[in-house]
Amino acid sequence: MLFGKTILITGAASGIGARTAELAGQLGADVIGVDMREPAAPAGSFVKADISSKAGVDDLIARLPQRIDALCNVAGLSGNTGAAPTLAVNFFGLRALSEGLAPKLREGGAIVNVASIAGYGWRANLNRATSMVAIEGFPNVEEVVCTHVVRNEESYPVSKELLLLWTFRAAHQDLFKRRGIRVNAVSPGPVETPILKQFRTVLGDARVDSDIARVGRAGTSGDIAPVVLFLCSDGARWINGANVPVDGGLEASINAEMFGF
Repeated sequence: MLFGKTILITGAASGIGARTAELAGQLGADVIGVDMREPAAPAGSFVKADISSKAGVDDLIARLPQRIDALCNVAGLSGNTGAAPTLAVNFFGLRALSEGLAPKLREGGAIVNVASIAGYGWRANLNRATSMVAIEGFPNVEEVVCTHVVRNEESYPVSKELLLLWTFRAAHQDLFKRRGIRVNAVSPGPVETPILKQFRTVLGDARVDSDIARVGRAGTSGDIAPVVLFLCSDGARWINGANVPVDGGLEASINAEMFGF
């Protein structure tokens, strides 16, 4: 279902992004990988770019082809570099890339955002999330962090809360909807990637170990990539504005605990 499609994948140098790029190529797609560092074994073509600023996003878009079938927003920071850089990449950068790339996405194309179970709290933090998502363009992220009092240690969960809320809204945003571009999210639980050690530092071993214990094991990049690519395919043509938990049942377990069923 991906044969002949051109798929742009950010964060392609490691982890989920690298496996998604590799699998997309195996499934017949023309892959364009994007990252700040070149992959050890690029799957398809590669563009070095930094999406942490408007200038970086604009430069990337200018270097991309005129027709792309799907965008996989996989790139992300763990939060160990502080709140502003984390929000700049994990939300404002990928949103700017998605919106700026819209004219190059074919009608009926797809955007897939890799969110996280860490964004589960978007409902509880709805007022803050709504306020931050309502900020248009690529703002001064330091000012946004200060205004909304985002602490460094909570920046990763906050970035994923914003990403989920924007996914739901973007699915009905005229920029995408009028051309049939679907916008969905995938929310992994803990995944054995190089960034997991950073998550342990940011979120704490107890939180990570508890999440893993609920479902028996941590996920792998190979567990996540097929779902990301399914959402890029024509088989997902009637899925829009959805968040797919790919977590071994972690969200179901948390829901049962939270709501007492």
